[in-house]
Amino acid sequence: MGANWRAFTPTEMDAMPRPRRSALFMPGSNARALDKARGIACDTILFDLEDSVAAGQKALARDQVAAAIRAGGYGSRELVVRVNPLGGALVADDIRMAVAAGADAVLLPKTESAADVMAVEQALAEAGAPAAMGIFAMVETPRAILAVAAIAARAEAGRLRALAVGPNDLAKMTGVRAGGDRAPMLAWLSQVVLAAKAYGLSALDGVYNNFNDEAGFAAECRQGRALGFDGKTLIHPRQVEPANALFGASEEELEWARQVVAAFDQPGNATANVINLDGRMVERLHLEQARALLASVA
Repeated sequence: MGANWRAFTPTEMDAMPRPRRSALFMPGSNARALDKARGIACDTILFDLEDSVAAGQKALARDQVAAAIRAGGYGSRELVVRVNPLGGALVADDIRMAVAAGADAVLLPKTESAADVMAVEQALAEAGAPAAMGIFAMVETPRAILAVAAIAARAEAGRLRALAVGPNDLAKMTGVRAGGDRAPMLAWLSQVVLAAKAYGLSALDGVYNNFNDEAGFAAECRQGRALGFDGKTLIHPRQVEPANALFGASEEELEWARQVVAAFDQPGNATANVINLDGRMVERLHLEQARALLASVA
């Protein structure tokens, strides 16, 4: 580490987006899985009350997730509750539970409009949610893809934190055959990333269904990162370590970031907008990127 490297101030750290390289779904109806999650090195835990929970176990799942969050032991992991869809009989109780238990955010499935996000904002406010409690929005239907910019714009209201792609539902509803390279979906995936980045949100790539296919999973992670995704939603603990590595920073990237910060910290560069670093033009936007990268692994 260079002599001119400096630590980030608390204000700077607060402004940096938290890492969401790995967001692991955990079925709320599986008490053993909820306990096991305390020892899994994912960035975000998605306590699921929706798809992975049978209709007859919804109340049980809600109670178990509430108890697990209240019991704590999850360290610095971000705790997010995937509630049931709007318009159903379960979502109001799900949201109230997430607020009362102290979750960091709720994940709304089948988000199709900015109005859907607004409805969750209102429900959170009515339940007494603190200002810091956020919303993740699933983008998993054709309507959601068409409305994704408007959905992302709700970030300006303060609660929306991330967009998460749902490729299985997209494939089912459109009839596309994504294949290993996901070519038919690439335009849709890029729309989600662009909308997220336009409004300062995290963009989470969708799940990879075959958790035994390590090579295929790694290839899709590399593709997702190349597309601009910040992380990936996961369905099995064995996917966490490779997701963290593939969406994280390499040592070469970290060293370059340290060099950029050190170069701008030189007295002669304190007010420069552009500098020459080892024959490469480096701008202040690269300094911001370098600081964010270093903060993400601090």
